[in-house]
Amino acid sequence: MSSHHHHGSSSSSSGRPDDTFSKFISEVKEIEKRDSIYTSKTQIERLLRPGSTYANLNPFEVLLVDPEAPFEDVRKQYKKLSILLHPDKNPDDRERSQAAFDVVSKAYKVLEDETSRQKALDVYEEAKFKVRQTMEEKRKKLKKEGKSSRIEEDDFDKYKHAIKVMTMKLFADYERKRRAQQERDAEERKRKREEEITAETNKKLAEEFYKNYEESREKRVSSWQTFQKKATSSSSSKPKRKEFRPPKHKAETR
Repeated sequence: MSSHHHHGSSSSSSGRPDDTFSKFISEVKEIEKRDSIYTSKTQIERLLRPGSTYANLNPFEVLLVDPEAPFEDVRKQYKKLSILLHPDKNPDDRERSQAAFDVVSKAYKVLEDETSRQKALDVYEEAKFKVRQTMEEKRKKLKKEGKSSRIEEDDFDKYKHAIKVMTMKLFADYERKRRAQQERDAEERKRKREEEITAETNKKLAEEFYKNYEESREKRVSSWQTFQKKATSSSSSKPKRKEFRPPKHKAETR
């Protein structure tokens, strides 16, 4: 969010002296006047100025159209801006004009598609609702203090501006949430993959172990069978040997 919008949200929420707020409003009006000058240079500046990444999340703000304007106005405005920002029109500033041109194209795509336009309008409606809520709270507070319930947002320009700031804030909040969710999803996918790899490895190890066990079992069985055979074939001669041994031994010692 750019710095001038930042002062706005803080000065309207904290009860700062009125003059700072009016100073801020006049600054905003200057900025808005500057923004509405349609030259390639001013529009490139506007779309790429510091903090513009947040402002540019709001397609209405990018195209400088009122959210409640008919789509025909949106289309005209897009045409106007895309002609100004086309890299061919700005050969000395191709890279930046291309970047600004992309921002405008992206905003137009959002508003061209009915589903995404509705989502953007929902954000705007939510901003209006929140601003009105804040206005009510301010009035209640003033009434409680026995003061006049007139508030700065009773001025239509200030009301419109409060909605603009709130709309930007909401778009930024949703973008942060979306990114956080994306990170969580990526983490989850990574975790699942690791689990699968571990499971695969364990399965292979188990198979390997079983295979070795089976092979060694066959060896054990056959060697046992061989041993058994030897044992049975030699058992008949064993007693003889035992009986036979001592005399032989004695014979040797003699």
